[in-house]
Amino acid sequence: MTRFEEGTKKARTGFAVMDKIRQLQIARRGGIAVHEKGTAHEFTREEARAAGRKGGVAVSKKPGHMSRIGRLGGFACGGIPRRAVKKTAEQPEG
Repeated sequence: MTRFEEGTKKARTGFAVMDKIRQLQIARRGGIAVHEKGTAHEFTREEARAAGRKGGVAVSKKPGHMSRIGRLGGFACGGIPRRAVKKTAEQPEG
């Protein structure tokens, strides 16, 4: 693994260079520490709902963004429309 990101001259340092397992170990220790200390924030249902709504509003303000991510999802599933899959599944064998 190289210290430089593909296509850039910016050096990757710190967490970015670390092995994924090492990153998880450090993050886990941090999570345990804040819970023991009593300063960890746990979302209520209302806070989580408000955060989700805020994110949805922000994303929907970007023209074309939703169509782009929908198109990418279509490519990821092989480009097969749902209705075509449904029709195939409903057809009797015979």
